[in-house]
Amino acid sequence: MPNDPILHLLGLAKKAGRLEIGEEPVGAACRARQAKLVLLAADAAPNTHRRAAHFGEAGKVLWLETPFAKSELGLILGRSSCAMLALTDTGFSAAIVEKLAARDPDKYGPAAAQLREKANRVLQRQKEQRQHEKNLRRGKQKPWAPPPKQEEASPPAQRSKRPASGPGGRRLTGKFRKP
Repeated sequence: MPNDPILHLLGLAKKAGRLEIGEEPVGAACRARQAKLVLLAADAAPNTHRRAAHFGEAGKVLWLETPFAKSELGLILGRSSCAMLALTDTGFSAAIVEKLAARDPDKYGPAAAQLREKANRVLQRQKEQRQHEKNLRRGKQKPWAPPPKQEEASPPAQRSKRPASGPGGRRLTGKFRKP
């Protein structure tokens, strides 16, 4: 296994089930809006670049070309070669692009900032969700507040002069009902 931290993170993402490998799975993940980042091999064909751009537009996903060849990506992912892959986890995506930005800040810097912001928003939503679930388990509710005062209550509605029930509280029906 290579010592490159980016390839190591890709291997972890694969083990975690957060990676789609190949054009068809990547396209499906992008169309389903599950993909967070699409990565291309440095030696990918021009048609593969065009398809990655199309997937990125269709799923509103960021796509980048990596400095790794198809054989290097394939080796880490247990295949002979890999030209295109998609990460479906925001945290993995942000970490990988930050490592790429450390190597080439001009090329990957803006993408790293964009994905880090997305990852921070996801973490904040997860914290809020955990706190909400904790509050539900403990039975916490919103603090009590007095009901708002009503100005000038409307007069009560006019009721029928007929009694609703007969002796003993039973409801009168049919022929026993008084007109």
